[in-house]
Amino acid sequence: MTVLVTIFCIALTCGAYGLSRLVGRRFPSPLTVPVFLSTPLVIFVLWITRIDLDGYAHAKSILGYFLGPATVALAVPLYRNRQVLVDHALPVVAGIVTGVAATMVGAIACAKALGLGRGVQAALSIKSVTAPVAIELAPKVHAQATVVAAFVIITGLVGSMIGPWLLTRFRVPYPIARGEALGTISHGQGTAQALVESELTGAAASIAMGVAAVATSLLAPVVVSALR
Repeated sequence: MTVLVTIFCIALTCGAYGLSRLVGRRFPSPLTVPVFLSTPLVIFVLWITRIDLDGYAHAKSILGYFLGPATVALAVPLYRNRQVLVDHALPVVAGIVTGVAATMVGAIACAKALGLGRGVQAALSIKSVTAPVAIELAPKVHAQATVVAAFVIITGLVGSMIGPWLLTRFRVPYPIARGEALGTISHGQGTAQALVESELTGAAASIAMGVAAVATSLLAPVVVSALR
């Protein structure tokens, strides 16, 4: 029975993603981004079939295993577009570092304006890096890892939903600029959405995600300490 439930959950997840991609192509909107649209679809089907989180856990473990190869696969568009990225290396790196610093300062400033505590301010400052890096950084900025993880997930979801729409609204058509913005602000989920747009956009996003992680690791303890 467990095997059948696992197979069903894997098929459900893949089917929900495929359906969301089809709907997204037909009706482009922040609300039809695959990560956002497929999640409630999966939750709804699990609810009506009465499969709880424990039942879905085996499927999640198998799907999670493929995250490693999927991440490594980002090297393919990166390699294919390496010369374009090398030609724009200086503005790309400068833009990523500036974006990281602006994100941290802006997040802390908004948290202070809303009267949020120092722990929340610190957690928000590192919300735009990928979860493993953010969780390791949490003790360095005196934030709780669970709070940081929640902010990282929300940031990735919102960034992948609204990011492309905002870039289009502000008339940013350049693939490298779009990828750089998505990878810097919304890490892996933004990079996945960038790959939907084009290979070059995805390559720029994957570079941005990596450089942003390094820049945040170096800058976050200093910025958080200075703005406390």
